[in-house]
Formats: sequence, structure tokens, C-alpha cells
Amino acid sequence: MNKTELIRKVSAKSGLSKKNAENAVNAFIETVTEALKAGDDVQLIGFGSFQVKQRAARDGRNPQTGETLKIAATNGLSWLKCRYNLIEFLNLMFI
Repeated sequence: MNKTELIRKVSAKSGLSKKNAENAVNAFIETVTEALKAGDDVQLIGFGSFQVKQRAARDGRNPQTGETLKIAATNGLSWLKCRYNLIEFLNLMFI
């Protein structure tokens, strides 16, 4: 599902106009992004949690030349604590 499809489905399920649904989806994305940039975890009870994880700097290797290089420390995004009912539902879908 892409963003346009998400907006269409939010509009249909909520009764909002597509423009208002787009505003709601954009506001949600901006709010979650701002919270994660500030270092906060985002917990959506009954759905799951987003958390920023820090990855330490490390040594890497260029596979073509074998040359060792430094890989800088980065921040990554983790999806945690997915609701059990959601996992169970997804597993049942693919049986």
C-alpha cells in the first residue's frame, strides 16, 4: 500500500473527505517523524512501537578491492512490540 492508497482507505473508513484524510495522514507522519528525531520512542498501544536505534561505527571492507574502510555511526529505525493479534492475523492470512 502506498500513501495515496492509505489516504483513500482512511477517507473511506473515517468518513473524512480525501483532503482531510490526507491532512490527517500527513500530520501523523510529521508527528511521528518529529518525535523520533527528538529521540523519543513512539508507542501505539495495540499496534506497535517505533524506536531509534544507534548503530556504532565499525570497520567494513570493499568487496571489489578488499580495502578496509571506516563505516560511520548511524541511527536506524526499529519496529518493536507488534501486537500479538496483528501477528496472529497476518500468519493466518498466509496459511
